[in-house]
Amino acid sequence: MARSFYTLDNKEATFDDVKHILYSGEKYIVFKLDDVAEDSDFYKLYKYSKERFPSKVFASAEELPEEIPFSSFKLNEAGLIPVIAQDYKTNEVLMMAYMNEESYNKTLETGHMTYWSRSRQKLWAKGEESGHVQKMVSLTIDCDKDTILAKVDQTGPACHTGNPTCFFTPLADSVTGLEDKASFKVFQDVYNVIADRKANPREGSYTNYLFDKGIDKILKKVGEECTEIVIAAKNPDQSEIKYEIADFLYHAMVLMVEKGVTWDEITDELARRE
Repeated sequence: MARSFYTLDNKEATFDDVKHILYSGEKYIVFKLDDVAEDSDFYKLYKYSKERFPSKVFASAEELPEEIPFSSFKLNEAGLIPVIAQDYKTNEVLMMAYMNEESYNKTLETGHMTYWSRSRQKLWAKGEESGHVQKMVSLTIDCDKDTILAKVDQTGPACHTGNPTCFFTPLADSVTGLEDKASFKVFQDVYNVIADRKANPREGSYTNYLFDKGIDKILKKVGEECTEIVIAAKNPDQSEIKYEIADFLYHAMVLMVEKGVTWDEITDELARRE
């Protein structure tokens, strides 16, 4: 039997409303799309929400998945299943932990990742002591039903060491020349560094120099970099325009931090324009 769901028919709804509904405990959202044009803002919101929450957002009640009982999972001898937590924005793998049936149900009930601590032999709500909570975005079982992938909205670092991810100790590099990089993660990482400079100034930092000079100086630099891009685009040397675009993006992110605009808000706005 399919689970209960929230019907969204407010044509003025935003993606913030969608997140609020899900984070408030609703398991599924069904968009009421009767007579809704595909070029309408509401339909675009549905498409974007479906991309961000593929296992929680649907166009009709008939699409809702049947509930998969915990008893159908392949557990280890202790009755546990491993869970891989992954940042839903950057796709960075954050950590691995275990769930039993009680912690699994608690996660579904609260919308916050709850694991089973093997060392303490009790439920462990991620961030209950550190404040570094994980909001559940989606849970997906693998083909063998012996591992769960959890897409999460991570607050602060995931690792108890203070690192953003528990996977930070290199073991081997590529022997084929491939680089380990995720394009959007680079944007988010640079943004985070800029935000940290604003919160924790460092002497001699160019970023702090811009913040100290204020909004007019930041805007002046953004304008200058726009002009540099135009000039570089007239030059056949591709390296020059790449350099200038990178310079512009850095200064644009300084402006974003100064004005309190996040990458989530930018990508939400771009998605609405599709």
